[in-house]
Amino acid sequence: MALQAVQKAQVVKQYQRTGSDTGSPEVQVALLTERINGLTGHFKTHVKDFHSRRGLLKMVSQRRKMLDYLRSSNADKYRSLIERLGLRK
Repeated sequence: MALQAVQKAQVVKQYQRTGSDTGSPEVQVALLTERINGLTGHFKTHVKDFHSRRGLLKMVSQRRKMLDYLRSSNADKYRSLIERLGLRK
């Protein structure tokens, strides 16, 4: 369930540090969170879709790694990001 270009641009604009920032950890985590949220709805109707579930687990793992990096490099940005995204911790 890929994001549409409009949705992706909106997420990037909301979480970017500067005007041309598209690759910061905050933006990448926000994009992964949007994709994860989209797939979560997919699994409510397609319970036995194990191939897509594997992709979901890989995305969750990748997001966790990026959040761990952000927490070790800048704890304030980490806390503000997880609060804005509505993630636990």
